[in-house]
Amino acid sequence: MKSYVVIGLGRFGSELARQLCKLGAEVLAMDVRESLVQQVAGDVTQAVVGDARDKEVLKSLGVRNFDCAVIAIGDDLAASVLVTMNLKELSVPYVVCKARDETHRKVLEKLGVDRVVIPEKEHAQRLGRSLYSHNVLDYIEISEAYGILEVPAPKSWLNKSIKELNVRAKLGVNIIAVENHKKTNVSPTADYVIQEGDIMVVLGDNLSLEKVQKL
Repeated sequence: MKSYVVIGLGRFGSELARQLCKLGAEVLAMDVRESLVQQVAGDVTQAVVGDARDKEVLKSLGVRNFDCAVIAIGDDLAASVLVTMNLKELSVPYVVCKARDETHRKVLEKLGVDRVVIPEKEHAQRLGRSLYSHNVLDYIEISEAYGILEVPAPKSWLNKSIKELNVRAKLGVNIIAVENHKKTNVSPTADYVIQEGDIMVVLGDNLSLEKVQKL
């Protein structure tokens, strides 16, 4: 099971924490505001009130043992910089930080943040999917319930035709395109045999797409 600490539980951070937990991850959610911590407490593995600007607080929570830390306090540049420095000093393997604009992004990148996101450009649900599933190449949200997932062909699909897989009946998704180093095959026929190196572009509701991610 992958583990994440989400620091800052505003609209973006709380949604991201919930999304990661729904995907099956262990999530520690943290904020200095008790009211926000209480709002997500029932939806995540653990929720705590604490100031991530204090390195000792982070150390006591064992954040260095988490796979990834997400700093979702982008409105406060000074705070996000200090928290980033603390996490890097504690050797957290992968640090993601929310930025409010391009200038903020550049500062964070200089500090060695592994990934910087600007929420207006990257929805928390999409970020959650890409963080949790290392094999997800892209996720496009069509609506609250539906999306398009781009993933490497699962091993169980290799050397089988789309007709044999019957993913529409078994998983509730549609294969709308197949990409490889040669070309993009839009609306592949039922006789198309999936090969090593194929990238599958799949359409479905969120529950069905989660099944594909776990193959």
